[in-house]
Amino acid sequence: MEQEQEQGTNSHKNDLAYSWVSTSRFLFYCQLAIMLALCAGMIWGMYVNRYKGKPNVEVPSNTLYNPTYK
Repeated sequence: MEQEQEQGTNSHKNDLAYSWVSTSRFLFYCQLAIMLALCAGMIWGMYVNRYKGKPNVEVPSNTLYNPTYK
């Protein structure tokens, strides 16, 4: 009978619903991991879609500041 009660208290001691300290610690580390993953994902997305430089665009001569017509 005592063994059953001890096993019951051990399961309560390790259960998240009964141990608020481990629950808050677990949730804190989950939030920290999620925030790090989101930041890493945003940085990676900005790196992939970065500005690659000024493209060499051919501008028609009639749309310049001083247009030249044919």
